[in-house]
Amino acid sequence: MKSSDPVYLWSKSFLRDSIESKYSYNFKWMGRPIIQYPQDIVAVQELIWDVKPDLIIETGVAHGGSAVFFASLLELNALSGGPKDAEVWCIEIDLRAHNREAILAHPMYPRLRIFDGSSLDEKIALEVSQKALQCERVMVILDSNHTHEHVLGELNLYASLVSVGSYCVVFDTVIEDLDGVEFVDRPWGKGNNPKTAVAEFLKTNSDFVVDQAIDEKLLISAAPGGYLKRIK
Repeated sequence: MKSSDPVYLWSKSFLRDSIESKYSYNFKWMGRPIIQYPQDIVAVQELIWDVKPDLIIETGVAHGGSAVFFASLLELNALSGGPKDAEVWCIEIDLRAHNREAILAHPMYPRLRIFDGSSLDEKIALEVSQKALQCERVMVILDSNHTHEHVLGELNLYASLVSVGSYCVVFDTVIEDLDGVEFVDRPWGKGNNPKTAVAEFLKTNSDFVVDQAIDEKLLISAAPGGYLKRIK
């Protein structure tokens, strides 16, 4: 779709206004706040169904909605002939006590493993890497600290674990596209965010490409240019 198309222009206006109003905070998955746009939820569902990963690595847990979402899809995959013991390994530096309690009590928890600490912690990264090497199909979801330096560090640590044909999905690349929106209480912003990290990562890594087809069909997404497909 051309950038001059009215629908395209509307989608960008909606994104800007909806982020300021915290629109994505309206949604839950199986009782847990997911803090994602419905379009991205559907897109990731399609990827998980197509790839059928036996391991999903997620950085950033927050309320646990995305972790529960991933786990529920792995459960459905297993019921449909996919990997029976697929898991979601999550890394969170600050998992609040009430969120931890709710996640531990959730029926999808048996498919989850939670690491407490930074996603850039070498010990955590090593254990996750060792697990990934035992798996046939691995997917990575990056959604923690959104600064350029942090996301680039995550890409350098975890992208290589993604299996060929699978994806590394980098959320909140939309920050770079939000002209006029200031993140006054956050260390990230225009010029310092996941999208700038992806651009730098791709300069020296030809194993991945941006799946433009996903961007073109979603229009409204927190991860434009962030659906990275491993091609070799």
